[in-house]
Amino acid sequence: MTLHIPYFAALTTYISYGFLFLFGHIRDTFRSLLPQLKESLKGYAPLCRDFEDFYTRRFYYRLQDCWNRPIASAPDAWIDVINRVSYDKNQTLVRKDSTVRCLNLGSYNYLGFGAPDPYCTPRAEESLKQYGSSTCSSRTDAGTTRVHEELEHYMAEFIGKPSAMVYGMGFATNSLTLPALVGKGSLIISDSLNHCSLIAGARASGAGIKVFQHNVPENLEQVLRTAIAEGQPRTHRPWKKVLIVVEGIYSMEGEICRLPEIVEIKRKYKAYLFLDEAHSIGALGRTGRGVCEVTGVDPADVDVLMGTFTKSFGSCGGYIAGSKELIAYLRSTSPGHLYATAMAPAAVQQILSALKLLLGDDGSSRGLEKLAQLRDNCNWFRGELQRLGLEVLGDEDSPVMPIMIYHPGKLAAFSRECLKRQVAVVVVGFPATPVLLGRARICISAAHTRADLQYALKVLDEVADLVGLKYIPPLPPLETSPHSSPINGSLSPAMPGTHAKANGILQGRRKVE
Repeated sequence: MTLHIPYFAALTTYISYGFLFLFGHIRDTFRSLLPQLKESLKGYAPLCRDFEDFYTRRFYYRLQDCWNRPIASAPDAWIDVINRVSYDKNQTLVRKDSTVRCLNLGSYNYLGFGAPDPYCTPRAEESLKQYGSSTCSSRTDAGTTRVHEELEHYMAEFIGKPSAMVYGMGFATNSLTLPALVGKGSLIISDSLNHCSLIAGARASGAGIKVFQHNVPENLEQVLRTAIAEGQPRTHRPWKKVLIVVEGIYSMEGEICRLPEIVEIKRKYKAYLFLDEAHSIGALGRTGRGVCEVTGVDPADVDVLMGTFTKSFGSCGGYIAGSKELIAYLRSTSPGHLYATAMAPAAVQQILSALKLLLGDDGSSRGLEKLAQLRDNCNWFRGELQRLGLEVLGDEDSPVMPIMIYHPGKLAAFSRECLKRQVAVVVVGFPATPVLLGRARICISAAHTRADLQYALKVLDEVADLVGLKYIPPLPPLETSPHSSPINGSLSPAMPGTHAKANGILQGRRKVE
């Protein structure tokens, strides 16, 4: 799907990048003529790649105060951001001793477990005392503890798969599993907006790679049918296996995967399906079981389920879930299991405790209440952003809300002005996004109160007017229904339906290519 980008925004964005590249190359030309400015060692080729080095020096340094902001607190609804100052035109940033208290709209702390929790934190502390800070070993040597095995058992039960295994790093869960699943003679068909970890894993596998249009099952079927008919390059032999790779929620788009249609295609052509639920597990569905639950798909229809613990569970690492045969195979072939240091037991216990809360094993309904609060926060906030006239991507219930900015100069202005008003946001531009599609990525948490979100809206409205981000007509205010009364600081279930309608108005501005 593509956006109808405003012509003025597209024109000024291209002009801005054009000036940056033009004057950057002019400065580099003069730099090459002055020997005292040359930084590379004589006789050595440049260690950094040309474009990345050029982009870093001529663009990134100008805006680097908008990224890598250090914090001095837990990633709760409000965080302490450490102040920084530059004395060399933003080439380097020096930390100061002072901090500023900011509303956190950038962390993936969807359910609020990243902050101290009365149930999870004491158990993680006890695990730290019992097992220490690290296993100092891989899982296959001396790195498997009781809590590792218990987490894998609980995770498989929670997802609805026969077996599961955990990794110490979310990125590595993808990048080191895909090469173990497919290789030369196999084919990966990947969504065009898949995460970098999936791309890295696909490239490392040595398999053939084909890409289909983002979240368009019709194009997926076309690409898959053509690939099967043509076979392998040169030899035209049949592919050994075909693996479709998609995400549950796309982290830069906030869109939910059209999983039912993809499952039908996978069945029709006898392909395998790999589903990355990094942003959807623990965040989507009434019980937090992810995109399968929210779309009504049986987990048995997805061959490989992947997810991470860095978002909804407030920890680190990731998991792979599937058949017992698949997990047994990966334990003997995946480098992430064989050679990487096992996840710290305290981090494992944090995940296990959060998972037990979602399952209700603590004897309370706190887990379900957090999920309901997250849904209410997401749908209310998305609707309010759209009514301000901001162009917001994504689907209802998604905690990821990209606000389109387009212009590179506006990226920096938006980030800095929000920080001045004590709101911490994440902005993303080229090359992480296409040249024209710079954006701010808002992440909502169950830890946010209605007062927090109202303050955020006030600041975003003010900054959007200042920077010029209201590209679409504001949506009309919601009509208050007699059944839509506040419940625990959030709107009742009668409200999200109206938000779905409002979201449909915005979706109508897009077209499928």
